[in-house]
Amino acid sequence: MKAAGRYLTLKSPNGRLEVAIRTEGQLSYAVKHNGRVLLDESPVGLVLEDRALGENVKVSRVKERSLVKENIVAPHYRCPSFDVTYNELDLKLKGNYGIIFRAYDEGIAYRFYTSAKAPLIIKDEIVRMNFPENYDTYMSYSTVKPGGDQYVMAFQNIYTQAKVKGCNVESIAFLPMTVDCGNGLKMTLLESDLENYPGMFIKGDGKSCSLQGTFAKYPTALKSFPPRAMKRVVERADYMAKTKGTRSYPWRIWAVTEKDTDMPVNNLVYALASPNRIGDCSWVKTGKVAWDWWNDWGIYNVDFKAGINMDTYKYYIDFAADNRIEFVVLDEGWYNPGKGDMLTVIPELDLEELVRYGKSKGVDLILWTVFNVLDDQLEEACRKYSEMGINGFKVDFLDRDDQTAVEMAYRIAEMTAKYKLTLDLHGFYKPTGLNRTYPNIINYEAVFGMEEMKWSSVKKDMMEYDVTMPYIRMMAGPVDYTPGAMRNASKKDFKDIYYNPMSQGTRCHQLAAYVVHDSPLTMLADNPTIYKREQECTDFIVSIPNKGIMETCVLQGKMGEFIVTARKVGDNWYIGGMTDWNARTITLDFDFLDEGSYEVTLFKDGANADKQAEDYRKEIFTVAKDSKKVIRMASGGGFAMSVVRK
Repeated sequence: MKAAGRYLTLKSPNGRLEVAIRTEGQLSYAVKHNGRVLLDESPVGLVLEDRALGENVKVSRVKERSLVKENIVAPHYRCPSFDVTYNELDLKLKGNYGIIFRAYDEGIAYRFYTSAKAPLIIKDEIVRMNFPENYDTYMSYSTVKPGGDQYVMAFQNIYTQAKVKGCNVESIAFLPMTVDCGNGLKMTLLESDLENYPGMFIKGDGKSCSLQGTFAKYPTALKSFPPRAMKRVVERADYMAKTKGTRSYPWRIWAVTEKDTDMPVNNLVYALASPNRIGDCSWVKTGKVAWDWWNDWGIYNVDFKAGINMDTYKYYIDFAADNRIEFVVLDEGWYNPGKGDMLTVIPELDLEELVRYGKSKGVDLILWTVFNVLDDQLEEACRKYSEMGINGFKVDFLDRDDQTAVEMAYRIAEMTAKYKLTLDLHGFYKPTGLNRTYPNIINYEAVFGMEEMKWSSVKKDMMEYDVTMPYIRMMAGPVDYTPGAMRNASKKDFKDIYYNPMSQGTRCHQLAAYVVHDSPLTMLADNPTIYKREQECTDFIVSIPNKGIMETCVLQGKMGEFIVTARKVGDNWYIGGMTDWNARTITLDFDFLDEGSYEVTLFKDGANADKQAEDYRKEIFTVAKDSKKVIRMASGGGFAMSVVRK
């Protein structure tokens, strides 16, 4: 820490990042990297009913901690554990509140805290970001049109690149958001430890080099709507949160990266979340999932009518068992969604028999449901399905992150953990570290994933998104993107077909997703009938581990263009590469390997994959630490390989 008049400064352990905190007048902070200003003085504060915290500040105490080292245990993460080191300033301010700043080598973070005896009403939070230049930004905007409640949507959209002054002033953007400061340097805005509080959105004014935070107001009335008995906000208060007076507030994080390949493996969101609250989590099971919904229960060449019935689900279970797939999801339809009662199974299904049949073949079941439906029947549903032998829930359609939505997420996470049930969160806000606090949360959606290909035209550029999302969205946490399409199309041939969907890009682009994505629970989204026909690719998908990962690194890449990711499991490595609609050739250097000989199984785009996206070639060869391999990725292409120690 260094004091200079009305400012206190805090540096990262390596000295490259510096935060200057204004401690007189309006509380604000600025960020420098190697002496260059990345963020000008930017005001922060909390607006209460009767006063504004952050105005006319007076410091009553400064507490400093230097070179604090923590080892973060991270079950079901991109590595089993990791170390962080930070410097910290805790400023206690007159008025029963304070603010903590931390500086890591990987970024900076701050959070408010209050110490009032009485409950508080938070009218607003001041988060203004003043940039010294008209930087490029990458934002995902709300999918609700101006005039509607833009805070209510699935947190799924492609990225829009624009200058700060050119941001869409009619829409709000959800986090994470990346700012390109030039020369490879990027800042990504995230939040962590979001509890009993609404999530942050971003908006610009179209005039200045500034952005500001905005928050959903507190819901005061909800109403159930068909077709899924989903409760929607129909009335809001004029404040954003009501909370106990003594508490800490969410961490606001600027992850700062000097090269793009550091972005997908930035760990600050996980590191700043509250630690494990459920204790032993060895019972939590992850793996791969045979999924019914994306392929619309579309199996064929069978002697029964495919649909939501016993024959169909036993077929899915048989497929999973034959291919060493750990789970089958029963998606929407196993209970009558319109009635909003997940305790009553439709008469076409004998769920207990399906559980028994699955377990006899080593396959567990996961049940889809709607957030508020589960919440309304929470303990009864958890007890019933836990006792029946269900592994967990895929919970859908929260579609908001106001305070009551966040409270529901914590309530469900705690109760499911009590009954040893896992959670895959869909229609959910971006990850904020909840999977550290409740390790029974094994995946999140909040991603523009494969389901979008059922109804989106090629104007939604999935190939560009696929090589942008890992750099931005995966900084927040894992993704349930639901890959695995076996019907693949070039840019010219792609069509959105609801019942028989296809992917944009090549077959090998799809295979690469099983390596590139952080995904402890990974769907095989396509039709089991087609997977059986494409057994070579199916076998390879299943062979790629998504658990027991010891190390994750990004070997090459540039945000928005391509990515090459490597994951180590035991003595073996798994590598996946993706490109946008531009074909490109990369040289893969195996210098990350230990000494010894390795057998490589490579799936790469075929010679005609630019036109025939399903064209691929399989190669098997031997490499060592000093080996190199030239690999061409077609337009919308990719590659995937296993590197197995001999």
